[in-house]
Amino acid sequence: MEGRTYEAAGVSLALADSIVERLRAAVESTGTTGFGAFAGLYPLDEQRLLAASMDSAGTKLVLARKAGRLRSIGGDLTAHCINDVITTGAEPLFFLDYVVGHQVELEQVAELVEGAAEVCRAAGCSLLGGETAEMPGIYREQELDFAGTCVGIVDRERLIDGSRCEPGDVVLGLPSSGLHTNGFSLVRALVGEDDFDADLLLAPHRLYLDEVRALRERADVKALAHVTGGGILGNLPRVLPDGVGAEIDWDSWERPPVYAWLDEQGVTEEEQRRVFNLGIGMCAVVPEADAGAGTVIGRLT
Repeated sequence: MEGRTYEAAGVSLALADSIVERLRAAVESTGTTGFGAFAGLYPLDEQRLLAASMDSAGTKLVLARKAGRLRSIGGDLTAHCINDVITTGAEPLFFLDYVVGHQVELEQVAELVEGAAEVCRAAGCSLLGGETAEMPGIYREQELDFAGTCVGIVDRERLIDGSRCEPGDVVLGLPSSGLHTNGFSLVRALVGEDDFDADLLLAPHRLYLDEVRALRERADVKALAHVTGGGILGNLPRVLPDGVGAEIDWDSWERPPVYAWLDEQGVTEEEQRRVFNLGIGMCAVVPEADAGAGTVIGRLT
């Protein structure tokens, strides 16, 4: 049905994959390895690596402005970037932000940055600064975007890169609070100009730093996948070795209420699996012996 798919809402996941492949040669020509992971790694010295990731708040920001919740968007983006960095086993060091629009208002910038600072404080991560720009020739009236970069650090002996994953390992799922910060082009198409339940649709993007730290104390974490655009099936394979796949038990956890709302809007199960996190915001791969360390949602094959 028109408007009930990500493609119809104007976003092509296949194109995103193609862009990654098109850019791979240029990126790797600079000495980069592991392009396409959640965070890039840079050798700081013989013992340590820097891990870095950047993203934008995406079109969730459009609904957040309507609901007067820009502060939460600042936190969403920061949590998203930090979550990407910690998939490598890194500890976050600092965050940088970028606010740009047709015309930038002081109160909007303040809300976004204060939201970012709140999550940075919770993560022990410094907010070093950023950039604010007005671009009326690029952005239409009332348009606004918010992007950011997080940099962390990890000892080589603590690095998580998925290389040790093997068939028989289990996949643990860390619950999401809802849609997090992905799939909102489709959500906006479903909402249209109607009123919407902000608590349901704009639940904050969870920060998984403390949970990942605690999990690493209990289990041998071989891989971590941040479940963002593309869902579990699009993100878990990014941290698995060639030839290793995953079977997911889709009934092994309880989904947040927003997914029942998507059902009601006519978004199929297949499309929801392809686009959204479906209630699992981070996947961890551990040996079967550590299955008791969390909620098992699947197994590697």
